[in-house]
Amino acid sequence: MPTQLVKVDEWNDLREPLGCMPKLNGHQQGWLRAIEHGLGHKPLLLAHKNHAGIIDGLLPLMHVKSILFGKFLTSLPYINTGGLWCDDVAVGTALIDHACLLAEQLNVRYLELRHESLFSHSKLNAQRTDKVHMRLALPSDDATFETSMKSKLRSQVKKSHQQGLSVEFGQMELLADFYRVFSINMRDLGTPVFPQRLFSEILKAFSQDAELCVVRFQQQAVAAALLIHAGGITEVPSASTLRKFNHLSANMFMYRNLLRRGIERGSHTFDFGRSSKESGTFKFKAQWGAEPHPAIWQYYLRKGNVDDMSASSPRREKLIELWKRLPLVIANTLGPPVVRGIP
Repeated sequence: MPTQLVKVDEWNDLREPLGCMPKLNGHQQGWLRAIEHGLGHKPLLLAHKNHAGIIDGLLPLMHVKSILFGKFLTSLPYINTGGLWCDDVAVGTALIDHACLLAEQLNVRYLELRHESLFSHSKLNAQRTDKVHMRLALPSDDATFETSMKSKLRSQVKKSHQQGLSVEFGQMELLADFYRVFSINMRDLGTPVFPQRLFSEILKAFSQDAELCVVRFQQQAVAAALLIHAGGITEVPSASTLRKFNHLSANMFMYRNLLRRGIERGSHTFDFGRSSKESGTFKFKAQWGAEPHPAIWQYYLRKGNVDDMSASSPRREKLIELWKRLPLVIANTLGPPVVRGIP
């Protein structure tokens, strides 16, 4: 049967695909809803039915209209995963055929599929593999994880617990503290900040499976993170620390508590997110025992080139240096309408 375009509000009417691989966290329905309402993008969910009329493949897409980068289709923005959900090549091909047709009809610059394995299709004419997912297999109890840490890491963690830091987990009541830390850190990195509404929508969409972590020093929030627990995976889509408190090892303290939280929630995997190979963040995650997994972002490129989507492109580098110099109130005002359209 042909691929169908399904409205997001019909998602609950779809039966679980038969024989499909388990959903990645990027295929949770909550992401489509949170990104739609939090960033204002139009969701387009492609579904494929077999001859019995049963859904056997999905491809969630977001139609993004950017001030700086034009129009594009992505699966999925903000998070690191998405792309095809199926286990049959013919089904995947049909879904991508339809997505490419949509790209042409909407006249977007490109279609971006955030895959973890290469899918062969004649129209997927570019790819990026410069980053990897960093993931750690979690034991069933925290004591086992504690004993698994290498001596150098254990010493660093112990030092961080001697700095007078405290940790708190919660939801909407911690949103203001989380967002202040996050927005300051993003400005300091030269990156436009996501709107606070995105995080409130994520908390609403995932309910008890989403929570915020805030680390304090003398009552002040100095580090913060967003956690999603779903499908046996705990992931951290956003995490930040204030640079002026780096001497307290607040980031080390926070991640030890995030890992403990994932174990408490019964997760078998902790997803640290993507990192450039051998970068500082890559090494930070690797010291906890995280292993690299492929991040293969494939494109149907219609205009421009794949390097335009890299943060290291000359155009992006100039914007980053300019953004670092903005006062926080201006960065937080200008950031949300700009970042919603950054690939």
